[in-house]
Amino acid sequence: MARFLITAMPFTGHVLQLSAVAEALVERGHEVRFYTGSAFARQVESAGARFIPWREAPDFDETDVAATFPRLRGSRGLGQIVRTLEELFLGTSPGQLRDLQAEWYREPWDVLVGDEASLGPAFAAERTRCAWATVCALPLGLPSDEGPPHGLGLRPGQDAWSRSRDEWMRRLSPIAMRPVAGRLARVRSDAGLGPSPARFDEAAFSRQLILATGVPALDHERTDRPSHLHFVGRLAPSTPIGRTLPEWWTDLEGRRVVHVTQGTQNVDPRDLLQPALAALADDDVLVVATSGLADGEEPPLPLPRNARVSSFVPHDALLPHAEAVITNGGWGGVLAALSHGIPLLVAGGDLDKPEVAARVAQAGAGIDLRGARPSPRTVGRAYRALTTDASYRATAERIAAELAAAGGAARAAELLEDLAARRREPTRTGTAGA
Repeated sequence: MARFLITAMPFTGHVLQLSAVAEALVERGHEVRFYTGSAFARQVESAGARFIPWREAPDFDETDVAATFPRLRGSRGLGQIVRTLEELFLGTSPGQLRDLQAEWYREPWDVLVGDEASLGPAFAAERTRCAWATVCALPLGLPSDEGPPHGLGLRPGQDAWSRSRDEWMRRLSPIAMRPVAGRLARVRSDAGLGPSPARFDEAAFSRQLILATGVPALDHERTDRPSHLHFVGRLAPSTPIGRTLPEWWTDLEGRRVVHVTQGTQNVDPRDLLQPALAALADDDVLVVATSGLADGEEPPLPLPRNARVSSFVPHDALLPHAEAVITNGGWGGVLAALSHGIPLLVAGGDLDKPEVAARVAQAGAGIDLRGARPSPRTVGRAYRALTTDASYRATAERIAAELAAAGGAARAAELLEDLAARRREPTRTGTAGA
């Protein structure tokens, strides 16, 4: 038996994926603790792990992040990305480090496992010299010498001009991120850690083991990935905390179903719900939409007769009915759709969403709507292209097979066991090699 401590930024998509890993480790007889926000105690415990709450780290509500971090209020686009990195990625890391250090001295672990949105695990591994693995709850953002910098939503260049563009953008990226890199240096200093040669975009990735969700086809098929990186497909817990199905659930039977999801961040229904519902209002389909709003809160827009809207619908119950998914590009939802062989329309407008849209389109499993707020005409044309061109579904089904073959949470647990076997004797002092 090995002892694992898993950490995740308190967002549903992150916690669900990391709780799948926790569940697999518990099933294999290991002791697992899980450090995240207080809203996810039940989900953690349902996976069989011991819940460790954020204490020194500023806990927050994912449906109202700006209540805890006012600088994020109303921000979109590049400004939202930079402020999110500063407030969540960097701003919470000193508190995470203090929490993790306290837990380490109370009861050490054999392996520390963190998502790539949390710097606390990187700092704690450095401080304690423990074994450390990164599980990517987002599309893999590890820097590469191929293609454009991560996060821009651009496809890798295919000719001399566009490859030259990619190279220049890679050179300019560290300059553009210099203010964030400067804050990282200050956070490290305040935490009592020395200077690090790791660039900002490398800091949260372990040099011992990286478990990436997805498959190479969704990574632009890059060839320079390190040997300690393993793609593990989709991570989905068998014990998600469920909610009762909507009363209209039986309406799905015998109908062509299109699923529309606004995600959980930037949930203005005018962005995607409204144009998608308008585009499909006259089609012979049942449109099942999730709003991302709080339970019981209705989106302030008229609903066509063929639409059903809920704040939440369990993906694995809904997707077997769906012929297409229209999404804002949340990575967990995209992987869920592709694991069922369903092609997608992706309206990725902020954070990692443009990157997801570009990867789905590059793979041939869907269409990039190129923006968070497409017009009804754009959605309608793309939907008809998606459902009349058989290549999209064929590619989605091929990726579904690749996701299944990658092994999911069981494979992730095997790789973490291997790391634990190599590093069963952590020490409590010194600086780390991660």
